[in-house]
Amino acid sequence: MQLHHVRVHRSDENLARTDQLAWKIALCAADPVEVTDEVTEMIINRVIDNAAVAAASLTRRPVVSARTQALAHPRSLNGIGATVFGEQLSRRVSPEWAAWANGVAVRELDYHDTFLAAEYSHPGDNIPPVVAVAQHLATARGLTGRDLVRGIATGYEIQIDLVKGISLHAHKIDHVAHLGPSAAAGIGTLLGLDPETIFQAVGQALHTTTATRQSRKGEISSWKAHAPAFAGKMAVEAVDRAMRGETSPTPIYEGEDGVIAWLLDGPAAAYEVSLPSAGETKRAILDSYTKEHSAEYQAQAWIDLARKLHREHPALSDPANVASVVIHTSHHTHYVIGSGANDPQKYDPTASRETLDHSIPYIFTVALQDGSWHHVDSYRPERAGRADTVALWNKVTTTEDPEWTRRYHSLDPAEKAFGGRVEIELTDGSRIVDEIAVADAHPLGAKPFGRAEYVNKFRTLAQGIVEEGEIVRFLSAAERLPRLGAGELGQLTIVAHNGLLASLPTANGIF
Repeated sequence: MQLHHVRVHRSDENLARTDQLAWKIALCAADPVEVTDEVTEMIINRVIDNAAVAAASLTRRPVVSARTQALAHPRSLNGIGATVFGEQLSRRVSPEWAAWANGVAVRELDYHDTFLAAEYSHPGDNIPPVVAVAQHLATARGLTGRDLVRGIATGYEIQIDLVKGISLHAHKIDHVAHLGPSAAAGIGTLLGLDPETIFQAVGQALHTTTATRQSRKGEISSWKAHAPAFAGKMAVEAVDRAMRGETSPTPIYEGEDGVIAWLLDGPAAAYEVSLPSAGETKRAILDSYTKEHSAEYQAQAWIDLARKLHREHPALSDPANVASVVIHTSHHTHYVIGSGANDPQKYDPTASRETLDHSIPYIFTVALQDGSWHHVDSYRPERAGRADTVALWNKVTTTEDPEWTRRYHSLDPAEKAFGGRVEIELTDGSRIVDEIAVADAHPLGAKPFGRAEYVNKFRTLAQGIVEEGEIVRFLSAAERLPRLGAGELGQLTIVAHNGLLASLPTANGIF
């Protein structure tokens, strides 16, 4: 990896294009280096993972809305169009709208892969826009599964490298500001574009995808699922403009009125961002991890610990036995999904699913009482409103522990952790103390996810949504991903069982 020093430059310094971060991202994307077998296998896993969570969300209102919007935009003239999750393989729409609809379906349940460092991310959000463009231009440009694998590998690499080096949330900027550039870079790799074109696309994608983190604060709305899909859509449009010769604000990161100077650490700021050197394979996807449970990633380990405590101490399910529950954890967990956020909605039994998904006091309570977690049942209003749950829930608080914060930010994979320690005071005066570092499904966890677990997750979430024959067809296509020909890229979607989508109510809009 090559370390790049990134700082704000005054306009009169005339920062050379070749010294700009967007250019270095473009060079990385344009590097024709091959993808290793290990990375290819993980990309297949994540394509399956995305389809799994998309299947589970096909009937949810935000996904229905995004899908009906996309279906109002038939394929554009320059290609054959892209598929939409749930619809027939022959139903094609314009690629930016496929990226939109499929991105919302993937993100709606907050249930796919994650990478956490200086910033947060769900790098699987790169897959819908790259796949959409690949499907649309497959015939026109002779694109194959190998090209798609290369594009996805770049998307993961750029987003994860930016996440390691530049914090957005510290300045209340939403994490999708790293996704716009990474998706644009991934599409650039897919299409074999030159560095100049990718450079312009990266700048435009960043410029159009910076927004505040209010989408993940207070009463969290359905926009939480739409935000990354919007970034993917903007990335497709940015690449389209750049291919036509249109240019971007420059320097987008380092300019005196640029992103760093006014949205991040300010005019005196400097960052260190590592990117693969020329000829170095893109392996960042191997640093990311998926979710076993449908909840914010920092909640994954806590669900696993709560399940363990449920088995070992069943009396904890009764609030009459518990005086207090204090979760000692990282800065992020405490201030974003814990009581440190000071959001009363995190203790509100009538809060939205999106809000409960970002409430570790709620999640820990339900997992402790039930000994399990379900992507639908654990969020039902009647489950959140149960009297004994509300009573125990209000006894759960979080606090920051400097050691768990340090481990959260550690660059050593063996030390990096997303859990913490729980201290439970019982009404009889006794105490129960336990801790967990990483989720069971994490590569270093008790039960790491492999291909079998990804396939099982897909089969479980597709049950009742996708027929068995379609499940088998999709899995076969996904597992042959690097060998797919141009005419087969459209196989990388799922079709809902006959009549399911037609039975869903839809609302009219402008389109």
